[in-house]
Amino acid sequence: MAEEAKAKGNAAFSAGDFPTAIRHFSEAIDLAPTNHVLYSNRSAAYASLNKYAEALTDAKKTVELKTDWSKGYSRLGAAHLGLAHYDDAVSAYKKGLEYDPNNEALKSGLADAQASVSRSRAGPPPPGNNLFGDAFSGPEMWAKLTADPSTRAYLQQPDFVKMMQEIQKNPSNLNLYLKDQRVMQALGVLLNLKFRTPTSEDTEMPESSPSPSSPPERKRAAEPEPVKVPEPEPEPEPMDLTEEEREKKERKAQAVSEKELGNAAYKKKDFDTAIAHYTKAMELDDEDISYLMNRAATYLEMGQYEDCIKDCDKAVERGRELRSDFKMIAKALTRKGNALVKMAKTSKDYEPAIESFQKALTEHRNPDTLKKLNDAEKAKKELEQQEYFDPKVADEEREKGNEYFKQQKYPEAIKHYTESLKRNPKDPRAYSNRAACYTKLGALPEGLKDAEKCIELDPTFSKGYNRKGAVQFFMKEYDKALETYQEGLKHDPNNQELLDGVKRCVEQINKASRGDLTPDELKERQAKGMQDPEVQNILQDPVMRQVLIDFQENPKAAQEHTKNPMVMNKIQKLVSAGIVQIR
Repeated sequence: MAEEAKAKGNAAFSAGDFPTAIRHFSEAIDLAPTNHVLYSNRSAAYASLNKYAEALTDAKKTVELKTDWSKGYSRLGAAHLGLAHYDDAVSAYKKGLEYDPNNEALKSGLADAQASVSRSRAGPPPPGNNLFGDAFSGPEMWAKLTADPSTRAYLQQPDFVKMMQEIQKNPSNLNLYLKDQRVMQALGVLLNLKFRTPTSEDTEMPESSPSPSSPPERKRAAEPEPVKVPEPEPEPEPMDLTEEEREKKERKAQAVSEKELGNAAYKKKDFDTAIAHYTKAMELDDEDISYLMNRAATYLEMGQYEDCIKDCDKAVERGRELRSDFKMIAKALTRKGNALVKMAKTSKDYEPAIESFQKALTEHRNPDTLKKLNDAEKAKKELEQQEYFDPKVADEEREKGNEYFKQQKYPEAIKHYTESLKRNPKDPRAYSNRAACYTKLGALPEGLKDAEKCIELDPTFSKGYNRKGAVQFFMKEYDKALETYQEGLKHDPNNQELLDGVKRCVEQINKASRGDLTPDELKERQAKGMQDPEVQNILQDPVMRQVLIDFQENPKAAQEHTKNPMVMNKIQKLVSAGIVQIR
């Protein structure tokens, strides 16, 4: 349970919904109060809301629970820095470096804290000299850029991180990079301004590249982090990089270039070229499943569904190994479901597709995936009906039901009528017979539903009207039953069952008109009548209220009202409901 709450907190944090993230992390803490990672994550969420006092409390709890965990001291330093406790921040970062001397995030935080100490001792700068400097100072800058969907993906790009570090060291360097749209976007986020910046067009795959309506994909949180977005680290000098690290960075950059080339080819419907580029990107960098996802989408467009499914399975497997964002896993499962639907020819073929959509929804509840699931289930049901359709067997089952009905074995009869309807769902006779069974068993709502379906399938079938009228009569809705019997007589004027039904209804209605009902019967009928929306509307109608007063106090006006058919129909409705009695 704690892990589930933590995952929800991670998801909210990655979406920038910090209050919700705090709520979920708090729930997780209630379930696992000794888990230091949960306090660390909640501290980060508080810091993102500038609630540094609360962030500090959680950071202290983190290092108390796990004294040798460097990340806890990073949280502690950031909270102290936000509260302007610069000396305490320096101490916290130094303490963390004792446990992890090579942690670049701690080194960067220490440098910021030491710079803040120097600035505080030097006194405030002259007015006007620091227009944007505060926006780039401290770890708050990286927290804001990480939290905002429009800039989060940039933190994966080394050249952007390096530019921001240069600006952070010396805000006047901003002038050198103003032509870079990414820097302008970041400046807007840091200053809470909206800059209109061009965005790259997307392919069919949302994970291909950022777009205004589709934020860039994120990786799932690593163990200590709410979001597995690498913390911006100071760019080392070239001589400090090992050969292996330098090659890895170059390969990642080349992979991104190959992906963009693949996206361009995809948009031009040059699918073979797109696949070649995505494959090359995968070979260069196997830690980004978006390359697999894009290739799967291309195979889907080409109709190579088996290849699409294989790539989706690989993306799910590799994504779980990398702890990728749950939305990416869900997208891979949805894409697999799409391919399976395309391949489906029988009702059973839809089962793996439905399973894939259901798994996707457990990862991320997306409306589009939910619609695809509903469509697949509907298509499966329709195919099942087509495959199961057999009018001959349906007639045999209906006859078996008739035999049980004659023996008054109504539950057994219902089973056979139901099987008959599965074999032939368009047979009104089976619905009529099952309605009769339901009525005998007192299951009136089910009987009414079957009778109405019978009439819908064959509006001229008098048995349907007789079944419906009988149910309404037993429900003591005599007016409605009378209308049903009269409607049936339009199609079969000499039907004795319908004529008898009309007679029974008229007798009950006249009984109310004469005031022959017992007090208990009258009370029951009035209570039932008051639940009828039509009766409620009549009683709330100012005109009808005046008519009722006239019937009591003004015989001459009442005489005129009797000449109005609409008024008399409403009066009759009230009489039948036991609300009004005419003497």
